[in-house]
Amino acid sequence: MSAQQVSDLEPPVPSTVDGRSAIRDRNRDAVLDAVLDLFSEDNLRPGPEEVALRVGLSVRSVYRYFDDHDSLTRAAIARNIERRAPLFRIPAIGEGGTGVRIDRFVDSRLRLQAEVGATVRAARLRATFDGLVREDMEAARTFLREQIGRHFAPELSTGDAARARARLAAVDALFAFEALDHYLVHQRLAPTEARPLLVDALGALLRP
Repeated sequence: MSAQQVSDLEPPVPSTVDGRSAIRDRNRDAVLDAVLDLFSEDNLRPGPEEVALRVGLSVRSVYRYFDDHDSLTRAAIARNIERRAPLFRIPAIGEGGTGVRIDRFVDSRLRLQAEVGATVRAARLRATFDGLVREDMEAARTFLREQIGRHFAPELSTGDAARARARLAAVDALFAFEALDHYLVHQRLAPTEARPLLVDALGALLRP
């Protein structure tokens, strides 16, 4: 066997540069995950000292990976939204009878709320003074509203255009992140308690 063949069988040894890059990526992800953990504990504006303490780094090390606190928070919000992107989609959207679609929709939105609710609360707070986050929030709201129109097109298309718009707005408001927070956070209802209430309310809104 030639030296080249032996070399081909051996795994490549990471270079020092690659090793440093991997450590940097791991530390960066750990910082972002620390921010997300703090969001989930209702600390929606964690300071750099809190983040550094949570991840076990110095404040200076935290800002080795981010330009400033704003970019850190935006990156953490974006990380969770990107990781949970599949949950923003409704499986088999628009397919099945009304009852089947109602059940699928309510389950979909409750799963989404469970995974990104804390991040959205932090983003909503930040949107009051951060234009970039505000634009992203508006885009998400538009996407979710249009999704309702597609999923319940047969029910929402009955009657005149003004009534259809009003019913779409009512369904959108019922399932807004803020509204689900009211049930699940402020009223402290378990998802299993909130679900039948949401199913009944949605069914009433969709009746001809």
